[in-house]
Amino acid sequence: MPHTPLVLVHGNPESAVIWGPLIGELDRADAVVLSPPGFGVPAPRGFDSSATTYRDWLASALELFRAPVDLVGHDWGGIHVAALAMSRPDLIRSWASDALGVFAPDYLWHPRAQVWQQEGPGEASVQELWGGHLEQRLAVTSALGMTGRMAERVAAGMDPEMGRAVLKLLRSARQPAMAEAGRLLPSAAQRPGLALIAVDDFERASGTLVQHEWAARQSGARMAHLEGVGHWWPEETPAPVAEALTNFWADLPDPERAPATDSRG
Repeated sequence: MPHTPLVLVHGNPESAVIWGPLIGELDRADAVVLSPPGFGVPAPRGFDSSATTYRDWLASALELFRAPVDLVGHDWGGIHVAALAMSRPDLIRSWASDALGVFAPDYLWHPRAQVWQQEGPGEASVQELWGGHLEQRLAVTSALGMTGRMAERVAAGMDPEMGRAVLKLLRSARQPAMAEAGRLLPSAAQRPGLALIAVDDFERASGTLVQHEWAARQSGARMAHLEGVGHWWPEETPAPVAEALTNFWADLPDPERAPATDSRG
């Protein structure tokens, strides 16, 4: 039986190259990587880079597939994936996200994001982080905790357009925006979900363990507590995530028998 299409969505400040190690672990050369506009690919004219616009962009991309997909997201990609699962379950067989904690009612954006959400200081931060030459950007990725090839690949893809997208995206997500979005988490339970919880994500950019667990329960998602896995797992520790995903997919029903729910209305 052919594979259910696998679609991967990355976050900030990444590009699609981060998925190579996970694709290799899964042995899924057929995986499709979707880059959110502004993050490794140019944004269309008039694209406002808000959280809801990225959700709608993802829905439009998935509408081009002939069958529901298995959808996996990392960092902001994980937020886009969860938002899609809440709003368009008809487009997916399953979903997996490592960023569910941001939907908890008591989630606070990490300090760097809070700077980006401020007019003035945000622009200065983006100029510093995204506006420098390659060596400066490498210093940024290293400061974010990336190592080796991932630091190099991410730094190579960072540019001022991405910085501008970050400002618009994070400002659209100022609280209480994410807490309000989290009220819809039960809608995501219409399709099987997996909360990828990176236990060693020390900075907790996507929420605390308690916040991840709360959001997983709200969305009906299975939890995978990934010991020894940090925030940048797509490059650094893909094997435990690949194992969790493989086990999750193995328990799913035949996609042809999944209920054809469409919650667009």
